[in-house]
Amino acid sequence: MTEPTRYSTPPVELPLCLAPEPAPVDGCAGCAELADVRDRARAVGDMTTVSDCNVYMRRHPEGHQ
Repeated sequence: MTEPTRYSTPPVELPLCLAPEPAPVDGCAGCAELADVRDRARAVGDMTTVSDCNVYMRRHPEGHQ
């Protein structure tokens, strides 16, 4: 049986690419509420809810396109 090949190179580090957070659309109550929830979640360290709010804002309603 042969010995497995061992490499002494460091692991590959991939860049962390973060998209900017969506901004609430002026005059949209849904966007304003999501922004408020996101701010309260960030204040208590609930980054899962922050991420969820960002997703909902990008999709609400269809990104205001």
